[in-house]
Amino acid sequence: MFLAKVVGTVVATQKDPKLAGLKLLLVQNLSLDMKPTSTFVVAADAVGAGKDEVVVCATGSSARLTEMTEGLPVDAVIMAIADTLEVEGNIVYQKGSN
Repeated sequence: MFLAKVVGTVVATQKDPKLAGLKLLLVQNLSLDMKPTSTFVVAADAVGAGKDEVVVCATGSSARLTEMTEGLPVDAVIMAIADTLEVEGNIVYQKGSN
């Protein structure tokens, strides 16, 4: 799993029928100090995430284990929206504050 920030959406009118109705979002990986890295991933959204939200993503076969993505041809899924991130006793992210 990794932390990422939703930075965009992906619209694809031609896609595998199994992906119909599934929202695809562009996420940018975050370091533990909440700084964006140079890595981007297209992830299926299983939780209703929105732009600028900090999310928890899973990749590989784990990405196909959520209710929304079970058996689908996805390699990355947004499986949680982060509310708080604590590292070594310090809150480095709190949803809604900035």
